[in-house]
Amino acid sequence: MATLPPLAERMRPASLDEYSGQKHLVGQNAILRKAIESGNLPSMILWGPPGVGKTTLAYIISQQLQRPFFSLSAINSGVKDVREVIEKAAKLKESQDNLPVLFIDEIHRFSKSQQDSLLGAVERGLVTLIGATTENPSFEVISALLSRCQVYILKSLSEDDLIDLINRALSADEFLLHKKVTIKEHEALLRLSGGDARRLLNVLELVINASGKESVEITNAFVLEHVQQNMALYDKAGEQHYDIISAFIKSIRGSDPNAAVYWLARMIAGGEDPLFIARRLLILASEDIGNANPNALLLANNCFQAVNVIGWPESRIVLSQTVTYLASCAKSNASYEAINRASQLVERTGDLSVPLHLRNAPTKLMKNIGYGTEYKYSHAYEGNFEEQEYFPKGLSGTVLYEPGNNASEQKLRERLKTLWKNKYKY
Repeated sequence: MATLPPLAERMRPASLDEYSGQKHLVGQNAILRKAIESGNLPSMILWGPPGVGKTTLAYIISQQLQRPFFSLSAINSGVKDVREVIEKAAKLKESQDNLPVLFIDEIHRFSKSQQDSLLGAVERGLVTLIGATTENPSFEVISALLSRCQVYILKSLSEDDLIDLINRALSADEFLLHKKVTIKEHEALLRLSGGDARRLLNVLELVINASGKESVEITNAFVLEHVQQNMALYDKAGEQHYDIISAFIKSIRGSDPNAAVYWLARMIAGGEDPLFIARRLLILASEDIGNANPNALLLANNCFQAVNVIGWPESRIVLSQTVTYLASCAKSNASYEAINRASQLVERTGDLSVPLHLRNAPTKLMKNIGYGTEYKYSHAYEGNFEEQEYFPKGLSGTVLYEPGNNASEQKLRERLKTLWKNKYKY
């Protein structure tokens, strides 16, 4: 067994008919399959999560079209490597009709200059580029290159796809054919795979080898016993990082503490920086709760300080308390909208003069020309309020803060209405 390659490599499909999943792309009459069968293959970006067959699909395409296949990994290739491969491809193109396929794995890791080095070859038709990425190409691939490529989205494999893959491995693999493997339960295998075919086959091989027997009965308990840790499918530098934090924030904003604490647990399992989570809670407390419950910001700030002091694993408790409280609070984005309106107003109106009565008058000259002379000191009046104009000329009566429709801000609205009467029409 030691001389055999991993099961995932042994089971790599050699044709589209053996390829698992992605029926929307390579099933009968699907768009990419038609392009392959016609021979009119565009340069393309294959975008999808790990283990769904991007590399395999690129290789199958080149083999089916009988084209020379060049492969580079963006992790360990530079501009020099790209240029060398393009030169080889150009020479091949001169000697034969078939356009070489240049496959770039993890193309999102290429710098702008590295991607620029590909652009000329694609434009001149020296190669058909197939780039593979787990990240959104809109953010990671330069626009000039992206505009010359068709983007195909690959999906995580379905349960049926994964079960078919298990069955095919047990019935076709040269090593597993000699073992008697019975799958009593699939759930643990599927959960641990996270929709990743490579991970699924790695786990399957691990548990079969761990048994040390020719006859193996696979149950959920057996799988979990031999796979000590299910690493969460969470890349702190990748797109899923932003997807999960987005789901987390939206769950709190949507007042669902149950979903919010679930996404919190996903981030914790993935090794997210607790201070990153706490910072996002600070922002949310002001942006999405604001004056509907001013205590939210106080709690979020205390949470940030506590997380900074105690660290993992105890800080997960503080985060959970804060998350569930913020999710359960009344919501208002009135303060957030107020500063947005104010910023737009400043952009439209520019640097309007500060009214004389509001200006600071630290010198005698400034006092003599009227700085601050008609200012009414609020605390000198009954109720600590006296009506006066605080806006620059031309903006009087402009409403920027509209209190939200919640108990706390309705009290603020009533107070403002009492103070300002009809000026702001509260």
